[in-house]
Amino acid sequence: MPPWNPILGHLYFCYKITSKLPKDAHPNYLPDMVRRELPDLGPNFYLDTWPFGPQILVVASTKALHQITQEHSLQKHPGLRYFLQPIAEGFDLVTMEGDLWKTWRGVFNPGFSATYLMSLTNGIVEETEQFCTKLHQLSRSKRLFRMKDLTDNLTMDIIGRIVMNAHLGSQVHSNPLVDGLRMQVKWCTFGADANPFTRYNPLRLIIHRYNTKRMNKCVTRVIDSRFTELRSDEGNTEKSNKSIIDLVLTAYLSDNASRSHPDMDNTFKKFTMNQIKLFLFSGHDTTSSTVCYIFYILGTKHNILAKVRGEHDSIFGPDASRAASFITANPPLINQLPYTVAVIKEVLRMFPAVSGTRIGERDFDVVDEEGQHFPTQDFLVWDVIQGIHRDPTYWQRPEEFIPERWLVAPGHPLHPVKGAYRPFSHGPRNCIGQELAMMEMKVIMVLAARQFDIALAYEELDQANKINEIRTVYGERGYQVQRAQPQGDLPCYVAKAVG
Repeated sequence: MPPWNPILGHLYFCYKITSKLPKDAHPNYLPDMVRRELPDLGPNFYLDTWPFGPQILVVASTKALHQITQEHSLQKHPGLRYFLQPIAEGFDLVTMEGDLWKTWRGVFNPGFSATYLMSLTNGIVEETEQFCTKLHQLSRSKRLFRMKDLTDNLTMDIIGRIVMNAHLGSQVHSNPLVDGLRMQVKWCTFGADANPFTRYNPLRLIIHRYNTKRMNKCVTRVIDSRFTELRSDEGNTEKSNKSIIDLVLTAYLSDNASRSHPDMDNTFKKFTMNQIKLFLFSGHDTTSSTVCYIFYILGTKHNILAKVRGEHDSIFGPDASRAASFITANPPLINQLPYTVAVIKEVLRMFPAVSGTRIGERDFDVVDEEGQHFPTQDFLVWDVIQGIHRDPTYWQRPEEFIPERWLVAPGHPLHPVKGAYRPFSHGPRNCIGQELAMMEMKVIMVLAARQFDIALAYEELDQANKINEIRTVYGERGYQVQRAQPQGDLPCYVAKAVG
């Protein structure tokens, strides 16, 4: 493990490492910075952050990550459950365990399959067209804006359409469900805040209760409405199924066809309602950050933008304004974009939206490639995606943005090492929404990449604010902060693309 002090543990060591980063840089950078500082340490090591944090086992090798996610899936850390409690009230697929998790994962898996999602592509297209309308307006006004504001609303509207067949309209007006969720998240905590006034703020409970009531009212209304319509339209499910919740409710009606009781089971309704809230939060937030980084890359690497545009011209024709109609008429066209997918994957490699925290177990050790054992009992086990995605042990030229690494054949030096790419995790508890996320990002790129040029405004803002402190990580001005979005929420200008 890193140099340890009997009084300070690793606190001073971590301080020296983080002092080389911007103050608002995401904590996910820390383990990789430790690896760079101590290259002989290895990817798996302990960190002692007591009394300000838990005892941590950092896990960032393919073998060790395979053990804790696939061979023996460790339970999620209680801090994550604490964070999600105000959103999903303890009934969420992220922190459920055992048979309960298996049951509810099975309920929702069909709705997130690639085949079913393809039937819902038109909803993604329509919401993305509204996003493009916003960009057109901003191009005419020539004013600076924060891309994250737009992508948050876009992905929220998409997830609302796909999960609930609800037109949330976040891109054009406020919505009580969306407003309640966003306020709820601002007051969420992992329960380990160093500041006791933050950790035990009495207002948090009041605000959470208020927003829970608001959100539940909105989601329940949607569930009841869809249930009533689907029940009255049994036998014509192909026409009625317009969202993931429709598919779930149709299956429920089929499984309970012999029941004489006409109402939905309260337990089923409670679990379904809370999964919807979870999907709205996790399904929009991570994808929004990744979309921002796609624009970050396209706005700074013009050679890659040119290749993306060339691929889109070859599939959808040279008139970018007609791309939406092409996708609507033939949704599988978005599966004919290998370079576009390669760009998305490379964005997810360099700017992963999540990492994971799990709780260690008695008599369970992580064993690395050299056979060294790392006991996990009483440790927070931190599976660090940022670290493994930039580790030269697994990646050729890891600091370079190279989409071609996803296009070369196995055996090529650039080809990814098995198990080293983990933006959606691996194993039975991988991200249920990864197919949807990839579909969203492809549609957004197809509809926007040829119509708009993005110019970043970091330099302008830094000069105006007279910034004289560290403002890059690994040479990137748009380093990750907070919930893994670009620093400053990606300030930029947009112009209509020439030609």
